[in-house]
Amino acid sequence: MKKYEEEKYRFENIKPLIYPWVREDLRDISEKDAPIVSFINDLRIIFVIKRNEDVFEVLMDDMLPPDCNVEELYYASCENLVRDVEFVIANTWYGGFAILADGWHEASSLCFKHIWQVCVDKLEDDLVIMAPTRETVLFAPASQKTAVGKMVEHGEQSFEQAKDRDKISKRLMLFSKDRKELSVYEGEG
Repeated sequence: MKKYEEEKYRFENIKPLIYPWVREDLRDISEKDAPIVSFINDLRIIFVIKRNEDVFEVLMDDMLPPDCNVEELYYASCENLVRDVEFVIANTWYGGFAILADGWHEASSLCFKHIWQVCVDKLEDDLVIMAPTRETVLFAPASQKTAVGKMVEHGEQSFEQAKDRDKISKRLMLFSKDRKELSVYEGEG
């Protein structure tokens, strides 16, 4: 019996439990053994199956039927996230903002263009974004250099204090209000 034929892995049973997770380092995951979507800044999206309240299993290729389309899997996982996780925007002490969710999926907010579009519309500025850990996503208006600098300090500290399995990246991203897209942050100029 193939793994995807087992009751525990039947696609119709796991599909509503699959979520996208953003990662840079694919610790213990081989790109040839797992469905992975390339993202931005060397970030990639892996997929996890929620098994219990705080137990997630990385989705591997052998758990999926041969005809499974990774792009469709991505959209289905994002729909699950929208259905099950509430993302809240909080103020930071230094004039930036943070995305709050459930402690597992904050970094997954990077998948949702509409979150960032609402923020640029409200702030009327581009956003510099950082996702140092799975539970820490920070952003600040690009024109507020002091806030961006403090955000970077906050993000680097979060990265250094996190367990290896929870670290994502110290690299910065930009959501442009004009281009309406997430891209690599090039700094000033």
